[in-house]
Amino acid sequence: MSGRTCWICKVCREASERRPAHLTLEEVLAWAQSFEELMATKHGPVVYAAYLKMEHSDENIKFWMACETYKKIASRRGRISQAKKLCKLYIQPESPREINIDSSTREAIFRNIREPTETCFEEAQRIVYTHMERDSYPRFLKSEMYQQLVKAVQSNASS
Repeated sequence: MSGRTCWICKVCREASERRPAHLTLEEVLAWAQSFEELMATKHGPVVYAAYLKMEHSDENIKFWMACETYKKIASRRGRISQAKKLCKLYIQPESPREINIDSSTREAIFRNIREPTETCFEEAQRIVYTHMERDSYPRFLKSEMYQQLVKAVQSNASS
């Protein structure tokens, strides 16, 4: 990590001083069981997003989280507005946070965006999830960030 102190480092420092109430050993160790476990825990996606940000590859988790929020939008107007934002940020070629999806998925989204349903980003979200699971998740588990967090929370669990 370059000279900056991220919030995870702060958590690690706090963990070495006292057990953080919001981060349990059980949760942190569950993250190593599977990517699905990591994403299903309370703090896993947030910690994973912080790791991806350090790697300069956080567009995937941001898109995935935005899709989770998008699926909960009930109003047609809200869905249309959010679908346009998602396209502008993540789907359009050379967009600020363009995600890596195939052209047929991208084209299907552009067709469906006229009348967006809660599932119009589903395939892109599945592709992004698979990218994260196969590519950056294994690196996350080996990262200094995760290893330090495990040690800090373990030492607190035994004190």
